[in-house]
Amino acid sequence: MTLYAWPKQAAFGRVVPKRKIYEHASVSAALKERFVQQVEQINWAYKLAPETVNLPATPAVTEIQVFRLSLKGASLDQDVLKAIDRAIPFPLIFELAQGGRIKLTAAYKRPAPTPKSAADSSRWVVGSYFETDWQPESTLRQPLPVALDMAGLYEQLLSPLVQGKVASATEDLRTPPPQIRDGAAAGYTVGTPAAQPERLTLEQHIELAEAIVSQQKQVERIRTRLDREKQFNKRVAINAQLRDAKQELQRLMQQQTASQRN
Repeated sequence: MTLYAWPKQAAFGRVVPKRKIYEHASVSAALKERFVQQVEQINWAYKLAPETVNLPATPAVTEIQVFRLSLKGASLDQDVLKAIDRAIPFPLIFELAQGGRIKLTAAYKRPAPTPKSAADSSRWVVGSYFETDWQPESTLRQPLPVALDMAGLYEQLLSPLVQGKVASATEDLRTPPPQIRDGAAAGYTVGTPAAQPERLTLEQHIELAEAIVSQQKQVERIRTRLDREKQFNKRVAINAQLRDAKQELQRLMQQQTASQRN
């Protein structure tokens, strides 16, 4: 997964005191404790803006901020990220660093349809978080992706994270379910792939990725039931459910693949 060489002219390099996040995000005492236990330092590392990346702003994306979090351990509660996202009124890309390793994580962040005020954190809608695998800090960084405006850059930065989220589902499709011979199973065939869809928006890509992850969990739940069931007739019925769930997962994955080619 790509790490980006953030432009030198976009360097901001300011340490953000945790108390500032607490003040602007209404952080509970329990969440403050997680900040203390899990986060060593919060650094506002880069400011991607029209004057630093030479791209025009859009109504939804005027700037993109890159925050580097130095962690005390390998894990980080997502509520910590959400608190920072609530405190900073711009889309964020996080670099998490720990023990010579680094990974990217971000949630799709968009303006709320009806914000209460410019200072109200609820004027932003923060979605699910997507992340890369850990990589060595020495990993070669690549230039920023090509884009026409700030919204396009934001989409290009988020897209690899979204695609990585469904990688495990792709691997799962290569593992066939347990075979139970019965009359219903013999007639099963995978449906014809749907016609190639129009190009998806970033929001549609994220909705599709989340649907794939949700369906993957459903497949795992059914597989667990099948593994535990001992009665043959019940195993036949559960196996049919597993085939249907995997077919739906296959359909979603085909839609994902088609949208990436378009």
